[in-house]
Amino acid sequence: MLPTADLILRGIIVAAFAAAGLVAATHWAVRSRRLQPFGRWPRLVRRASDPVLVPVERRIVRYGANPQDAPFWLLAIVVVAGLILLWLFRLATGAVLGLYLLAHSGPRAWAVAALQLIFTVLQVAIVVRVIASWFGASPHRWWLRAAHRLTDWIIVPLRRVLPTFGPIDISPLAAYFLLFILERIVFSVLLP
Repeated sequence: MLPTADLILRGIIVAAFAAAGLVAATHWAVRSRRLQPFGRWPRLVRRASDPVLVPVERRIVRYGANPQDAPFWLLAIVVVAGLILLWLFRLATGAVLGLYLLAHSGPRAWAVAALQLIFTVLQVAIVVRVIASWFGASPHRWWLRAAHRLTDWIIVPLRRVLPTFGPIDISPLAAYFLLFILERIVFSVLLP
């Protein structure tokens, strides 16, 4: 059943990407004068996509960008949201299957699962922290405070040691890589 649900979810994501790509391609063709703006196809696409595009355009205008770029922003949003949705689905199904297997196993498997959960939570917190910084979210927001508290112990010392690359902070990437290596070392010792 899970492979079927995964295939259905991927199909929905691909269909949403194709629809957003069609909207973006139509808007590009109208802007580059390859299609007449009041032809049947552009009007049909605009009428079908307005419920989704109008909120994106409003948000873009609020940030001072060109509202004509909304279809391309929509395409990017669909890609990112689709990847996140697929990742969350696989994470949830993996957790359910893991709990099922843990119900029939011993204490050593529980210890390994607890360590795996700790590493996963830390890695997710680093990803949340990085993505939130891309959008300029304040680290003092309630939902971001937890990610900072979980990862400051590894990111702050790395930030002091690593050289700066202009506005790019590579300490979260280095922290993620170090956690990945530490995870591999711990599990190679625990699971020979």
